[in-house]
Amino acid sequence: MKITICGSIAFFKEMKESAKNLEDLGHEVLLPPVEVSDGAGKAMSVEKYYELRKGSGDKEDWVWDTKERAMRDHFEKVMISEAILVLNYRKNNIDGYIGANTFLEMGLAFHNRKKIFLLNRIPDVSFGEEILGMKPIILNGDLTKIK
Repeated sequence: MKITICGSIAFFKEMKESAKNLEDLGHEVLLPPVEVSDGAGKAMSVEKYYELRKGSGDKEDWVWDTKERAMRDHFEKVMISEAILVLNYRKNNIDGYIGANTFLEMGLAFHNRKKIFLLNRIPDVSFGEEILGMKPIILNGDLTKIK
């Protein structure tokens, strides 16, 4: 199955590990980019960009131009996949964290009738009913349940 991994870039290390595990299980995996270009056109790791973006506010246009490109590129990956896997670990004191961007990706997958897998349980958030309505398959940490 072709699967796009979604989740906070804070979980990028886990995304790479999950991709390897899924590939070992015979799946084709698409990830967010490993690196992006900074304001001067130099490559930087996506982890470094994530940290920089979190502290930039709205002052640096290139930061948000890069965010826009990354979002559009990842939406395209969702569209060409059969399913998405949401890596929803603990973040910001929320078990099973799903952020706004990941929720958008889930909505796109849902609208286009893609399977939605959640690695962990649905978080206790205000949009929990919307997640339930998307009928994700909860893996309880077990990638072998992806079929």
